[in-house]
Amino acid sequence: MRLGSNIKFIIILIFTIQSFPAFPENTISSSPLINLNEIQPSFESIDEKNESLNNIQKLKQKRRQNQEIKSSHAILIGLDKITAKSSQIKVNINESKKYGPLEIKILKCGKVKVNNQIDDVAYMQVKDLSKNENEKVFIFNGWTFSSDPNVTPFDHAIYDLQLLNCFKI
Repeated sequence: MRLGSNIKFIIILIFTIQSFPAFPENTISSSPLINLNEIQPSFESIDEKNESLNNIQKLKQKRRQNQEIKSSHAILIGLDKITAKSSQIKVNINESKKYGPLEIKILKCGKVKVNNQIDDVAYMQVKDLSKNENEKVFIFNGWTFSSDPNVTPFDHAIYDLQLLNCFKI
């Protein structure tokens, strides 16, 4: 026999072996059924003591929120343009609040009726503390409107501020 005929014989033999169907088992194996009522939860069960502590903590948080509402303040939305993270900033009237390198101060905050719609307005001063050129120079000093912040835009390379609401005026 020549080498070429041996290769043909081996190829024909491989195809014929593969063409025979595999014989499966005649029995079907199955896993036992699980009773769902007997399975324990994978999380820790909550005790009644923990529930009462949680209720007390919730009441304390509500009291804090009510105390915060009693003071006059403005709510701003701050956006970090680099990380695209926004955060809510509460600034009390005539107090300074830091947001990143910015120092924000709200001097006046109120509600105005414009075109039969009530709008929140605030007089805001913003300093950039990273620039030590002159501490008396504001990067923004003026009125801002909650409904249309583009009327007097706050312009900063990294941060964006927008008035959301004024409370307890």
